[in-house]
Amino acid sequence: MPTSFNGSGEARLTGRLLIIARASTGVVTPHCGRETRGPPKYGCAIIRRVTAPLLADPDDDIHAGTDERRPIGLAVLLIVAGIIGWIAAFVLIIEKIHLLEAPADALSCDFGSIVQCSANLDSAQGAAFGFPNPIIGLAGWIAPIVTGAGILSGARFARWYWLLFLLGMTGALAFVIWLISQSIFVIGTLCPWCMVTWAVTIPSFFATLFHVARTGILPLPTALRRAAAMLSGWIAIVVLVCYLVIAVIAQLRLDLIGSL
Repeated sequence: MPTSFNGSGEARLTGRLLIIARASTGVVTPHCGRETRGPPKYGCAIIRRVTAPLLADPDDDIHAGTDERRPIGLAVLLIVAGIIGWIAAFVLIIEKIHLLEAPADALSCDFGSIVQCSANLDSAQGAAFGFPNPIIGLAGWIAPIVTGAGILSGARFARWYWLLFLLGMTGALAFVIWLISQSIFVIGTLCPWCMVTWAVTIPSFFATLFHVARTGILPLPTALRRAAAMLSGWIAIVVLVCYLVIAVIAQLRLDLIGSL
């Protein structure tokens, strides 16, 4: 049997729609106030509970327990550095294969007695774990790319993931520092594609470290968190200082400018 709406019916319907509209925006009406007893009060509570997730900003509180939003800059840096590092590792693998096939031939990245790839790839340090080091890069640089892409897509990584990622970046930096020392002080050469790897590992490490420190993912005292937040704005200077230190050491040890 068709239902007709009289004046009171329309008023009740309008009132209910008004309750839903105001409840969804968080506005408390006389029908939804705490002083009201009866079904309307609980109905409004249900409405708020249902609509709250729909109205929440997906960019808020990207990390549990912090007020940090999505670190877009970090994501872009990790993706770009990961791609560059992966390309460098891939080229070094190709050069290593060519070196094995034709040991007497010069590689495309051999530019002189100091700036070359052959000596580094053919050295014991070039296979620190029993296989060519670039294989580590081919596998390892996938992690920053995936992490950066995940951040841009809105993924929320748990604390353990960030700590594990920081551990990996710390290991990468330690390995790079060892390779730098071996290249300058033992082998006596500078591998161009190896230097590209050094150049992207250093900023990736510091950006990750400052992020997990200032957001509280890495449990640190407040003073250290503030220092990390401050240094995050000066990361380009920090990285540039690292580059200059390496360049000065290489020049003093190898006299790179004099060999050009």
